[in-house]
Amino acid sequence: MTTADHSEAPQLPISRVNFAKSAPKAFRALIGFDAAAREGLDPALVELVQIRASQLNKCAYCLHIHTTDARKAGESEERLHMVAVWEEAAHFFTDRERAALALTEAVTLVAHGGVPDAVYERAARHFAEDELARLLALIFTINTWNRIAISTGKAAGTDER
Repeated sequence: MTTADHSEAPQLPISRVNFAKSAPKAFRALIGFDAAAREGLDPALVELVQIRASQLNKCAYCLHIHTTDARKAGESEERLHMVAVWEEAAHFFTDRERAALALTEAVTLVAHGGVPDAVYERAARHFAEDELARLLALIFTINTWNRIAISTGKAAGTDER
């Protein structure tokens, strides 16, 4: 009689799909959409939006990428630490950045009450209509990237770009 209990054997991680390789047309389309969204927007603002959405979605992979990119672009450690609490640390961010962060939160958490008119109107005061459309597209793309990274099991620090 053996006393080995095979039910407690360590489980190997499930291999997940490599989205870029398995759906190359969809992947390239998303890259194109992302590039079009960023066009004409301040690169620092782009990173702040991507960081905040990634924090809300708990996407460590994307958070690592965008905080790294923000640092390379000259963003301060102080501001990076304050993104998660931007409302309480409002003086670290411009009115325009705060409007973009508020819109990012509303769109990212859309199931929690939609995008309130006050949030949308605040963003519309700081962005021309074409900029606002691209800002929304940027928020859509980072939320999609977050979902891809989380669903396919991407690990923070393994950036494959």
